[in-house]
Amino acid sequence: MSREIYQEPLVSRYTSLEIQKLFSEKTKFTTWRKCWLALAEAEFELGLTDIISEEMLQEMRANISNIDFDLAARKEKEIRHDVMAHVYEFGCKCPKAAGIIHLGATSQFVVCNTDLIIQRAAMHFLRSSVLQVIANLAAFCQQYKALPTLGFTHYQPAQPTTVGKRNTLYLQDLIMDLEYIDMYLQQIKARGAKGTVGTQATFLELFKGDHEKVRQLDRLVAQKLGFSEVFAVTGQTYTRKLDMKLAETLAGIGATSHKFAVDLRLLSNLKVQEEPFEKNQTGSSAMAYKRNPMRSERLTGLARKLMTLPQNFAATYSNQWFERTLDDSAIRRMDIPQCFLLADAILKLFINITSDMVVFPAQIKRHLMTELPFMATEKILMEAVKKGESRQEMHEIVKEHSLAAGKVVKELGRENDLFVRLAEDDRIPFSLPELEEMVSDYSQFTGRAQEQTEEFLTEVVNPLLQRNAAHMKKIDASLTV
Repeated sequence: MSREIYQEPLVSRYTSLEIQKLFSEKTKFTTWRKCWLALAEAEFELGLTDIISEEMLQEMRANISNIDFDLAARKEKEIRHDVMAHVYEFGCKCPKAAGIIHLGATSQFVVCNTDLIIQRAAMHFLRSSVLQVIANLAAFCQQYKALPTLGFTHYQPAQPTTVGKRNTLYLQDLIMDLEYIDMYLQQIKARGAKGTVGTQATFLELFKGDHEKVRQLDRLVAQKLGFSEVFAVTGQTYTRKLDMKLAETLAGIGATSHKFAVDLRLLSNLKVQEEPFEKNQTGSSAMAYKRNPMRSERLTGLARKLMTLPQNFAATYSNQWFERTLDDSAIRRMDIPQCFLLADAILKLFINITSDMVVFPAQIKRHLMTELPFMATEKILMEAVKKGESRQEMHEIVKEHSLAAGKVVKELGRENDLFVRLAEDDRIPFSLPELEEMVSDYSQFTGRAQEQTEEFLTEVVNPLLQRNAAHMKKIDASLTV
C-alpha cells in the first residue's frame, strides 16, 4: 500500500476482503469478458455459425482471466473509451475471435450486465452478514430475556422492560432489512442483449429479421450469465430505478445500525450495557480510565454516511433523459461500490459488537431501585384500598411525598427516599419492609416482556434462521480498534 497517495479508508481499514474483490478491476473486466463470451456463444448456438466458430469461442474461453491491464489502460488513454480499449485488448489475446467480440452490442451490454452480476453477488454476501447479526442478537435476547431493566421514553425513565425485550426491537428491524434485501434480489434481472437504445435493432439485422431468434438471444445470454429473468424492456441501460432501490435497501441497514449504535452509546453512559472492550484496549489518550464506545461511535459515523446516499441515486435516476445520458457514469462508479463497502463495514462492526456485549446487572438494579418507588405508587394505592383506606386520600398523601422525594433526588442529589417518607407517615398503613417487599420482585413491573421475547424468538426469529441455515457463513468480524 502506497503511503504517498490517498487511500480509501473503507478499503484500507474497514471492509472485508470478499467485498473488496467483488468491486475490483479484475472482477469487473473478467466479467466483461464473460459477457462477451456469453453473447458469442448464444449467437453461435442460435445459428450465426457462418460468422462465429467453435475455435473462436475456445480462444475466448481460454483468455477470460488473461488480461493485460497496462495495455488496456494505454489504449483507453488513446481512444478515451474504456469498453473499446478492453475489446481491443481482448482481441489481442484472441486474434481469431477479435472480429466477433462485442458483435451487435453496445458498451452498456457489458457494463450493465456486469454491474448487475456484481451487485447481486455483493447483496448475497451482505445478506449473510445480516443473518449473522440476527443470530447474535437472538442469542443475546435469549440470554437476557428475563433480566428487568429500566425502560425509557423521551429518554426519561418509564416502566421497566427486560434487556432481552429491548433488543428484540433491533432484531425486528433487521428482519425487515432482510425482507427488503430479498425484495431487491427478486427485482434484479439481467439487462440481456438489448442493443444501442434498447430496441435490439442490430441483433435483428444479424438474425435477418427473425424476431423470435432475437428474443431467444436475450433470454439465452441472461441464462448464461446466471439470471433466470431478463428485463423485458430497457433504454441503453437497465433502469436506474433499480439503483435507487439498491441504495434505499442498504440505507435501511444503515438506519437500523445507527439506532442500535446510538442506543448502546447511551447505555454505555448509564454503565448498564457496553460493547466488547479488549484487555489491552486504550479508551483515551489522556484519560486512562475511560472505556469509550469506539466501535458504536464508528458504526454511527459509517451509518450516517450510508443513509445520505439514496438522494444521489434518486437524482441520477430522475435525470436519465429518454433512453440514457452519461451523467450517471462517474457517480455510479463511486456510489455503488461505496454503498456496498459502507454496508459491509457497518455489518462487520455490528457482528463484532453483538458477538460479546457486556451487561452489568448490579448497575441495572441500582437504576431500577432509584425509580421503582415512583413506579410502585399505583400498587401502593391499590394495597391501601384493600386495607380499607380511601383511594383519593391516599393519592393526595402519596403525591405529596412523591413530589418531595423527587425534589431531594433532583435538587439535592440524594437517594430516592419516598418509601422512608411513606413509612414514617402514620396515615400510610405500611411499614418500610412492607413497602420494600412490594418492589422486591422486579419482574412484576415488566408486563409480558419475557413472554414476548420468547414468543418472538420461537415463532419468528428461530424459524427464519433455520430456513436460512444453508445461506449463513461465519463472517470475519475481527477489528483494528
